[in-house]
Amino acid sequence: MRVGFVGLGIMGKPMARNLLRAGYPVTVHNRSRPPVEELVAEGATDGGSPQGVAEQSEVVLTMLPDTPDVEHVTFGPRGLVEGLRPGSVLVDMSTISPVATRFIAARLRERGVEMLDAPVSGGQRGAEEGTLSIMVGGDPQTFERLRPLFQVLGKNVVHVGPVGAGQVCKACNQVVVALTLQAVAEALVLAERNGVDPVRVRQALLGGFAGSRILEVHGQRMLEGNYQPGFRARLHHKDLRIALETGRSAGVPMLGTALVHELLGAVVARGWGDLDHSALARLVGELAGGAG
Repeated sequence: MRVGFVGLGIMGKPMARNLLRAGYPVTVHNRSRPPVEELVAEGATDGGSPQGVAEQSEVVLTMLPDTPDVEHVTFGPRGLVEGLRPGSVLVDMSTISPVATRFIAARLRERGVEMLDAPVSGGQRGAEEGTLSIMVGGDPQTFERLRPLFQVLGKNVVHVGPVGAGQVCKACNQVVVALTLQAVAEALVLAERNGVDPVRVRQALLGGFAGSRILEVHGQRMLEGNYQPGFRARLHHKDLRIALETGRSAGVPMLGTALVHELLGAVVARGWGDLDHSALARLVGELAGGAG
C-alpha cells in the first residue's frame, strides 16, 4: 500500500517515520523543508506538494493544526483533491471540527474518494513509540482495510461510528484531559502552598481513586517545572474551542470545559502557548501568588 503523509510536525514526523520503518512506501510533504529532507534521507519520497503526494499514494494521511489547514491542503492550490483518484482514501488524523469533517467527506465522496477521520491521543511520546490511541470515524469496510496501517501507529484503535464520529470522540478526550490537568495542577499547588510536599501528595494520590495517567505523567512534569511540549497549550486551547462548538450545536452545557478553555487562553496570552499543556500548573501557581 502506497502511503502519503502531509504534515510533519511534532506528531506527524514520528508517525510517518514509523510507517517507513514498517515497510510502507511513504511520500511526504510539509510546509517547512527540514522534516521532509530528514525523512527523505531515511527512505521517504518528496511529494513536492499535497497534490504530488496524492498522485503517488493510495492512502493519504494528514496531521495538521486546525480545520482551515485541512481545508486548504485538501482543496487549495495544488491540493490533495487534484491528485486523489477514485478508490483512494484520505485519512485525516488532525483534530478539527466534526461539522467540517463531514463536509470535506461529502465533497470527496462526489469524486469517488473515501474519507476516514482518525484523530489521536497520546502526545509526542505515543507518536514516537507507535502507542497512540486512534479514534476512527467512517466506512467500516474502509476502516478494516486500513487497520494494519493504524496498528503501526497506535495500540488502541477503535472504530467509533460514521464519518465525523472520530472527531466527536477526540473532543470528548480533550475535555477529560483538560479538566484533569486543571484538577492535578490545583491539587499540587494546594499541597505546596499548605506546606505539604507535593511529591509525596502525588505518590499518595496515585494509589487511590485520584490516580490517573495524567497525574502520573503530567503531575511529574508539574513537579519538575518541565514544560517542554509533548502537546502544546495553544493546540489544546484550540481543541477545547472545537469541543465547545460541538457541545453548543448539540445543546450540551459544558461549564467546566469553558472554564479551562479560558485558563488555557490565559496561558497562551502570557506567551506560554508553545509550552506543554501541563503549564496550566504554572498559571495556577502564579494566580496563587507564587512563581508557578
